[in-house]
Amino acid sequence: MEAPLIAAIETGGTKINVALARAPEEILFQERISTTMPEETLKQIRIALEKAQKIHGKAQALAIGTFGPVDLSPQSLTYGMITETPKPGWSQTDILSPLRDFFQIPSIIDTDVNAALLGEAQWGEASQLKNAAYLTVGTGIGGGLLMNGKLIHGIGHPELGHMLVTPHPEDSFAGCCPFHGNCLEGMASGLALKKRWGRNADELEIDHPAWELEAEYLAQACYNLMMIVPPTKIIIGGGVMKQQQLYPLIRERFSGLLKGYLSYPEITDHLDSFIVPPHLGEKAALMGCVVMGQRILKRF
Repeated sequence: MEAPLIAAIETGGTKINVALARAPEEILFQERISTTMPEETLKQIRIALEKAQKIHGKAQALAIGTFGPVDLSPQSLTYGMITETPKPGWSQTDILSPLRDFFQIPSIIDTDVNAALLGEAQWGEASQLKNAAYLTVGTGIGGGLLMNGKLIHGIGHPELGHMLVTPHPEDSFAGCCPFHGNCLEGMASGLALKKRWGRNADELEIDHPAWELEAEYLAQACYNLMMIVPPTKIIIGGGVMKQQQLYPLIRERFSGLLKGYLSYPEITDHLDSFIVPPHLGEKAALMGCVVMGQRILKRF
């Protein structure tokens, strides 16, 4: 039986990915849109999906993985709305309702990083695992948690990008988060890299001192996750993590922070497979949206 066709939308700080897909090997349509102001961005999403459905058939559900913070409580009057975000012009923006009302199909929303974790749980590094964590390091930083096979939602969604980190003694950068200064996002996001060094991540040399500092802050984040919600695996993706030299640096610094504490074999014997890149790469969040859409159809 053919899997349902899902309209998958991943909204990021600088770009939007739109797709019609059933699985990683069945992406019938994909288009990238620049993230501009809300009204124009939502219009471009509608145009892209309308065009795609004329060619590939009508989607059976729509799923959105968005940057946040976002209201994810279906009982809330502001369900599907971006709340207070550093992204200029996007605070108090309703993402879900305009698209749901336009396409008139079952619709669901979650964070982009929760979607990425769900994609990895279905088809990637977290498959067969009940507990895992995902960090995405791009323009901003977000995180998701899978515990006992379910994505974690509490009063809101996890805000792992805003955990506080300890500044490196040789780092004079005050942080760029407008809310917290030296939180993880404020110190280690793509925006932080640009503000600290004057260049984008992909413009920095492989041996640039930026990467030692970046590894320090991301290792602190992994350490914090290990102490609070010990995952079986930590997956780190996002545009900044295209710098592959970061993974061994993060593992080394993470091990140093532990100082011999915790003797789980996943850490002591298999650290190379404990902190890893996403198997699905840049498709992780879109594929998680596909999973979300297919799951919501089972409720109808």
